[in-house]
Amino acid sequence: MLGTTLNPRQFLDRVSSELSRIEPSEVQKLADLAHERYLAGRFVFVIGNGGSGSNASHFCEDMGKGTLARKFFDDDTKKRLKVLSLTDNTPYILAWGNDEGFDRVFVEQLKNLASPGDLLVAISGSGNSPNILRAVEWANAHGLATFGCTGFSGGKLRGLAHHNLHVPLDDMGIVETIHLAAFHWVVDDLHRRISL
Repeated sequence: MLGTTLNPRQFLDRVSSELSRIEPSEVQKLADLAHERYLAGRFVFVIGNGGSGSNASHFCEDMGKGTLARKFFDDDTKKRLKVLSLTDNTPYILAWGNDEGFDRVFVEQLKNLASPGDLLVAISGSGNSPNILRAVEWANAHGLATFGCTGFSGGKLRGLAHHNLHVPLDDMGIVETIHLAAFHWVVDDLHRRISL
């Protein structure tokens, strides 16, 4: 936790420095993959735990509403991006977690909802969360595109997902901050493509 040793100015400077190290093509690829699903009428699923789970919920909400211009809110003919955060169905997560194990809370939802051609965005700072890895393995085997968002060394997820946004930093808070900054640009880019 770098913030324990840095004052606010130093911390913000460090975040800025780390943001400049991100590969822009990785962020662009996530936007492109999501837009391809929009055009094809396919689903985008988002998963994560803890702070990454909060980012999954935030990203899902922004993609669902923020990609649509106000002028289309009451237009029932305007196609919308199909997006769902699998972190948000609490009773379903608790049922699978309690009865069968926490490593199944995402993959079992995918088995109910996903189809070939959909996209799974898997967020894991460590890249080693068992429930994330299990979901990505299943998605890869069933015709979904997979995109991993990682930090630290990238863990197993970085090699497992088809595409990645990697933040090479050993600080979970800053990793999650950078993921969210990237997600906000993706939403803006999708808004431009879908609503302008």
